[in-house]
Amino acid sequence: MIFSPRARFDLALRMQRGEAAPLGEIFTFLSGLYFRGKVAYARTFAKCTPGGCAVWVITTNRGLLNIDEPISLEELREFSDVDIDHGDARYRKPLERDARRILKRFGPEAEIVLLGSISTKKYVECLLEVFGAQLKFPIDFVGRGDMSRGGLLLRCAVDHQELTYAPVLGATRRGKRPPKLAPRRYTRIVTPDVRREHLSESWRR
Repeated sequence: MIFSPRARFDLALRMQRGEAAPLGEIFTFLSGLYFRGKVAYARTFAKCTPGGCAVWVITTNRGLLNIDEPISLEELREFSDVDIDHGDARYRKPLERDARRILKRFGPEAEIVLLGSISTKKYVECLLEVFGAQLKFPIDFVGRGDMSRGGLLLRCAVDHQELTYAPVLGATRRGKRPPKLAPRRYTRIVTPDVRREHLSESWRR
């Protein structure tokens, strides 16, 4: 849809004009609720400074990129040339390289929280090799599908309620499906800084 010459939505028009867009904005469009929940949660609870937030996105061919990294249409096209496969060095080596940089920057006491899938080797094995017991995940992810995780992360961001984390190493990553989340409705409010979004909540009776 972003590449289509028939596209009329803002993100596609900007990128087709040659503008770069923040990675978080692009992936939120591509992934919908799940990534929207990750972005809202990460921005709420990650270590942030005036220079940006310590939030990185796993990519297919460029390792870990900051969520505010500007991406061009051509760079987005290049993502499609490499599969997310831990056996593919084009994916694995950049990911391990950037994970080591993050470890060096934040040190052995930092909590590294994975908001992606914990039940697949394609993310976990590469990151565990670098972070070991520092790699953690929200315990409430166990048994939930992608959309349920997205909804959980969104409401935690709105409520300013951080989840409890456990080390991925040695954890039970699969379990009984928890009860469905009660429906909520959110209003998206974009501030003048387009990288920052705030979510207000209204209940649907």
